[in-house]
Amino acid sequence: MTTENNGDFSLNDNQNIKVQTVNPGQVINIECDKMTIKTSRVNEDKPLLTGTTTLYNQNGNNFLSPSFKTSPNSSGVSDTIGKNGDVGESTLDYNPLLNRQLENPTSNFDTMVHLLKGNIGTGILAMPDAFRNSGWVVGLICTILLGAICTHCMHILVRCSHELCVRTQSPSLSFPNVAEMAFEYGPPKLRKYSSTASKFINTFLVITQLGFCCVYFLFVATNLQEVISHYFFYMSVQWYLVILLVPMIFLNCVKSLKYLTPASFLATVLTVIGLGITFFYLLQGLPKTSSVKAFSSWHQLPLYFGTAVYAFEGIGMVLPLENNMKNPEAFNGMTGVLNTGMVIVTCLYTSIGFFGYLRYGDAVKLGSITLNLPSQDLLAQSVRAAMAFAIFLSYSLQFYVPIGIVWPALKGYFHSQSTQHYAELSIRVFLVTLTFALAAAIPNLSAVISLVGSFSSSALALIFPPIIELMTFWDQCSGKEFVLMFIKDIVIVIIGFLGFGFGSYVSLWNIIEPISR
Repeated sequence: MTTENNGDFSLNDNQNIKVQTVNPGQVINIECDKMTIKTSRVNEDKPLLTGTTTLYNQNGNNFLSPSFKTSPNSSGVSDTIGKNGDVGESTLDYNPLLNRQLENPTSNFDTMVHLLKGNIGTGILAMPDAFRNSGWVVGLICTILLGAICTHCMHILVRCSHELCVRTQSPSLSFPNVAEMAFEYGPPKLRKYSSTASKFINTFLVITQLGFCCVYFLFVATNLQEVISHYFFYMSVQWYLVILLVPMIFLNCVKSLKYLTPASFLATVLTVIGLGITFFYLLQGLPKTSSVKAFSSWHQLPLYFGTAVYAFEGIGMVLPLENNMKNPEAFNGMTGVLNTGMVIVTCLYTSIGFFGYLRYGDAVKLGSITLNLPSQDLLAQSVRAAMAFAIFLSYSLQFYVPIGIVWPALKGYFHSQSTQHYAELSIRVFLVTLTFALAAAIPNLSAVISLVGSFSSSALALIFPPIIELMTFWDQCSGKEFVLMFIKDIVIVIIGFLGFGFGSYVSLWNIIEPISR
């Protein structure tokens, strides 16, 4: 159907519907001989007035519940409604990618650097430990499969974001906004949970990213301890955490993602060098695959899942990176930034996991393969130092997400600009100190990685995106297309819930059991 400010809706059965002039905040009432369109929840804040419509036939039966939109300031919205209530594709002229106003947009190269650095962190160095918990055959298959699923879920999130940006005429949406709008446009009985969905995403994002920051703290401290204790003197990990606290606070006072690019680029270079030298050690004197297990045990498999999902969980960075791009259309596509980056990430994870486990077997150190490198070699010690510095610089990139959620929620309590400035700095200091305290309380790198991956990363990477897709496109797919999408999404959600439950339980047990001795 097509409408202007004051015009006709044309149905395929040649019936015409007259619509009154629509003013901001006004509820739209449209009537015709055979159906009534009722709208509610008109949004006064957006230039595009959005209402939820329900179409009724002569018998009063609901046979169509699309989202109706019209704008008094635009050239109109076009939809096609058939005799049976079938809705065609919306033909809005609004393009969210062309309406973004960015202070410091990132280039394709900047985005690729951030994407790689956001994914290639402590998780990749824990992959040999993951393979130890799965076995080399299961590890190879599951890592490639999990990489493909996680990448697909990232594409789901971006696709739903673009669709909902068009519907709401918003230039960009965050992960929580996408979840909220998806439920807002979802099945009528679920729309009341839209704000709850947003809060869930925000909570898990903050938990996940701060969990990453705890792991980063521990990783840097543990590797520095290995280097310094070999050449100089021994100190406990907690003392290294204390030493790292002040420089970590200063680094995380940088507010713009654009200004983090040099640090991120340097961290990426150091990571590449460190991984290159690590591979040099791993590929020397490799034994036969028969020397290690093809499958470990069912009891250890949840630990593999937690570590692997932790490694792949970069979905929290996807929308911030895409929303901040100068050319966001280059993010998707077969050879886009996302696919290119995730193929590189998956290949690296699989390779270092397989060769690390094959080289050291069950003697793989928990949490990081760098701890297995020979302590007497200066080159090996340089890898530990380089990776520690790279992860130190990467902390700020992981911190960018939670501060972007927490600070806007608190900003309204501070009115003057100077007060807001100091309040934001105080919150940044508090959150960095919080991650320091948690890392000092549980100095078990492997267990923390697996717990963060199982509990929060699996929810963000595998559970929420398929649910968002079902909510977004529930009324826009044909019968067969919807069934296939439904089956695919439910399978991914089940995988996520299994990993969430079993992985969290086993990880918590591995943390609590040593303490209770």
